[in-house]
Amino acid sequence: MMGGIDPSDLKWRVVAPVLDRLGLGGPAAVNLLTGTALVESRAARLVQGGGGPALGVWQMEPATHDALWRMLDGAAHADLQTRVRRMTCSDIPRARQLIGNLRYGCAMARVKYVFDPAPLPDEKDTEGLCAYWKRVYNSALGAGRVDSVHVAAFAMAVAA
Repeated sequence: MMGGIDPSDLKWRVVAPVLDRLGLGGPAAVNLLTGTALVESRAARLVQGGGGPALGVWQMEPATHDALWRMLDGAAHADLQTRVRRMTCSDIPRARQLIGNLRYGCAMARVKYVFDPAPLPDEKDTEGLCAYWKRVYNSALGAGRVDSVHVAAFAMAVAA
């Protein structure tokens, strides 16, 4: 049994609307971001277990968050930067918002994928979505794997 946010609620009440507002939606992106939350934290952890630095259900590290903001600087990404900024609260440091601001956490997770030039896998290709997550989001250094457990989380995202 999986605890945390119901995958269907996460997918349709958070992920899909956020990605639409960013102009970066579509079924493949929605499944990818929903699956990412499921594999990273079971859509349940707000702070990485074991004392690690990752924050929010998408488990983004503050250093990654800050690097993405540096990448968003400049005219080439001004529109996306504005759209992401609209999802923040002005009185809380942005990286800390990854913990409780689901819309912002989702937006920043999507930004992480934006900078990869490869096209997204097919929306129903659970193994392809998992492999894309591993390569782009979790990286070769991350503990995640393209295995039956992680592919099953993407299958749950697709089915939600």
